[in-house]
Amino acid sequence: MEIKRDIYLNKLISKRNNGLIKVVTGVRRCGKSYLLFTLFKNYLLSAGIDEQHIIEIAFDAFENRQFRDPDVLYPYLKEKIQGDDMYYVLLDEVQLLGEFEAVLNSLIRMKNVDVYVTGSNAKFLSKDVITEFRGRGDEVHMYPLSFAEFMSVYPGTKQDGWNEYMIYGGLPLVLSFQTQEEKITFLKSLFEETYISDIVGRHKIRNRAELEELLNVLSSAIGSLTNPSKLSATFKSVKQKTISKTTIKNYLDYLMDSFLIDSAVRYDIKGKKYIDTPVKYYFTDMGLRNARLNFRQLEETHTMENIIFNELKIRGFNVDVGVVTINSTNGKGNGIRKQLEIDFVCNKGSKRYYIQSAYAIPDQAKMEQEQRSLVMTGDFFKKVIITKDAPASYYNDDGVLIMSIYDFLLNVDSLEM
Repeated sequence: MEIKRDIYLNKLISKRNNGLIKVVTGVRRCGKSYLLFTLFKNYLLSAGIDEQHIIEIAFDAFENRQFRDPDVLYPYLKEKIQGDDMYYVLLDEVQLLGEFEAVLNSLIRMKNVDVYVTGSNAKFLSKDVITEFRGRGDEVHMYPLSFAEFMSVYPGTKQDGWNEYMIYGGLPLVLSFQTQEEKITFLKSLFEETYISDIVGRHKIRNRAELEELLNVLSSAIGSLTNPSKLSATFKSVKQKTISKTTIKNYLDYLMDSFLIDSAVRYDIKGKKYIDTPVKYYFTDMGLRNARLNFRQLEETHTMENIIFNELKIRGFNVDVGVVTINSTNGKGNGIRKQLEIDFVCNKGSKRYYIQSAYAIPDQAKMEQEQRSLVMTGDFFKKVIITKDAPASYYNDDGVLIMSIYDFLLNVDSLEM
């Protein structure tokens, strides 16, 4: 089963021969090796590149273990690279290579070598990985399958696909399992034995249970505004445990560093400034989030919001939480200032969109509630409400685009309607 990952393949193609090391990052098991060794290699072959000029080494393969020694690998590569024609060096799990930074920086100095690498351990997944290459790295960040990618190989209806995607997420390997039990076992095992173990090992965390408790709290409150102080108070009142806000901040940084979670910071739209705290946290993959909670608490409202956030990130937007401050009056007629929230303020270049996630809009009162913050922004950027129950996309009388979740996710240009 070949799953097209054209978003990332096209990025690699556009960066071909640019003189930099192409570094494919992303949460573990999101498809980085497949992108490099199958999709990108096939592209090179179709573009007429001689297979002898494509050098691929997976350092985690037993038969390649000798190449983990830089004193073995570098002479091997030098011997393979002959003449002036371009060679493409594809290296998987490159963190297993000793002194990999020095080796890669040496390779990139060769005029006829184009280097592409992936890595999957906690050290290599760090968001500051590009600094390892002293300004010579060019990152392609990869996500689990989008809903459109998922549906490109899913055999059922989009409604059935949504239910599956919402529960089990978009890690490509999940699609290879046939039963619910297999999918659940795989995701729970992956979370425990891979993701958490990587973070604990890399950061030398002594109290693994604390980290797991924090993951449980975050999993139960996706899309809720919070910060280390609030989370520390939650542990004290609900869990009867004391964890300092400094420790919680460190744990949050570790989770984001491994791409398990992402965050959206609040932005004051009229004041044109960021509000540092609190922030919202979202999971990179819903299957992993649900595995953390033993597949309980499957609220479709919050899940839909999380999936919209991930889709916007996949499309390359910078995503913030919008805050609109308005003047109002209380019951006694006194003037007060109120803050209204917009789920997502999405920026890319000169484009901006305001987006609300609303699972259902059963009546006009709900419509008014959902769009109030949108119409109070005082500007002319496009305003969108994404809902599960819209049969077709349309603009309402206030100029707000009402869009079905299916139209949004399955059409990459949906926001241009």
